Amino acid sequence: MAPVAMRLAAQSLSDAQPVPFWLEDPGKPAALPALTGTEKCDLLVVGGGYSGLWTALLAKEREPSRDVVLIEGREVGWAASGRNGGFCAASLTHGFGNGLARWPGELPQLERLGERNLDGIEEAVARYSLDCDFERTGEIDVATEPYQVDELHEMYEEIERLGLADGLELLDRDAVRAEVDSPTFLGGLWDRRGVAMLNPAKLAWGLKRACLDLGVRIFENTPGLELLSVGAGMGVRTPYGRVVAARVALGTNVFPSLVKRVRPYTVPVYDYALMTEPLSPEQLASIGWKNRQGLGDSANQFHYFRITADQRILWGGYDAIYPFGGKLSAEMDHRPETYLKLAEHFFRCFPQLEGLRFSHAWGGAIDTCSRFSAFFGTAYKGRVAYAAGFTGLGVGATRFGGDVMLDLLAGERTERTELEMVRSKPLPFPPEPIAWAGIGITKWSLARADENGGKRNLWLKAMDRVGLGFDS
Repeated sequence: MAPVAMRLAAQSLSDAQPVPFWLEDPGKPAALPALTGTEKCDLLVVGGGYSGLWTALLAKEREPSRDVVLIEGREVGWAASGRNGGFCAASLTHGFGNGLARWPGELPQLERLGERNLDGIEEAVARYSLDCDFERTGEIDVATEPYQVDELHEMYEEIERLGLADGLELLDRDAVRAEVDSPTFLGGLWDRRGVAMLNPAKLAWGLKRACLDLGVRIFENTPGLELLSVGAGMGVRTPYGRVVAARVALGTNVFPSLVKRVRPYTVPVYDYALMTEPLSPEQLASIGWKNRQGLGDSANQFHYFRITADQRILWGGYDAIYPFGGKLSAEMDHRPETYLKLAEHFFRCFPQLEGLRFSHAWGGAIDTCSRFSAFFGTAYKGRVAYAAGFTGLGVGATRFGGDVMLDLLAGERTERTELEMVRSKPLPFPPEPIAWAGIGITKWSLARADENGGKRNLWLKAMDRVGLGFDS
């Protein structure tokens, strides 16, 4: 980073508060009391992020008389669900390319189910009056290097060949800059309907209220400590009591699964984001962005960025930090060297916004798996179901995961449970120190590919062949 650019980036961060912007909201609901003693229920949901909230809500929609309890280790939405970028995508496969590489035979079906799932989220927002700034404005994948323009064209041609290009539009340099003006943009692929923007914390809080209104009993500051069989049902021990349930759905994602054999399938990755102060009308006019789409560049080490309801820009991504041993730590929630790097990248993308300042800077852990998209399963003879590994694309896909878990717990054969994606598992990550070394080599290789016209080295090609990857 040049000294002048570094100085300007540092100055832009001088007032940034080290807290997630979304969670610093005066409308944040008060925490509910912790569970004490013994509670009994039909279904226990462990985890108060999107995965658990959608599962509890869908369970009550399917069977209103079902007694559902949800426990959350801290407060609803405090982790990844309340600190992400607010991109709610239809894709269940972490994008078309990943889906095509892994499940080519059922990709049209997966795309259709993903669209139906996003429609279901939009309907729930309306039905339950979820005040979460939901805007179905789509997303543009932006090319910032010539080879990325070629890759976007090849991707569009493949999508068109499969008859899935409805709502997609290729944009040349002038067209993409007419949407959002950056001198770094060389082209783009606009998915007009497949992504919505929203306020992630408000979505979590709205789902909490909707669950309560339907009769779900929610206990916060109540971590699940141990899972064990209790007669014909299951029990989960908590700090001040326990819950006995006929069935259990685990939505703990990045946190260690109560089913220990599931743990090797995920590793935590720390992702970081900046939020600007609100743009003035003049600043907003200088970049356009009248259609308010989400954007993401096409590099391996990619940035994602969007505009908020109050005209701020969220700018995140690029660094994906894996802590040795996969240990979660509050200290990892902040990384000044990454904030500085992100700020410099921001002003390279939008030089016309020089002088704009960042109001917030934060990070958080994402559960990633080697196939970049969720996996599912059961334990304890079908009495426990789990979904995990959403790899940063869980704002929308967790609702689908909730439906899958409920299908599995009911023992039902459905279109969802028959999917190869649902029936198969990703490759587990190796133990330490092999995981640390492998992830480090992979990150280095991805950075080299970005610098070398997208050309993947022998290491990445080998990882591609065996289906292993690392992403956030």
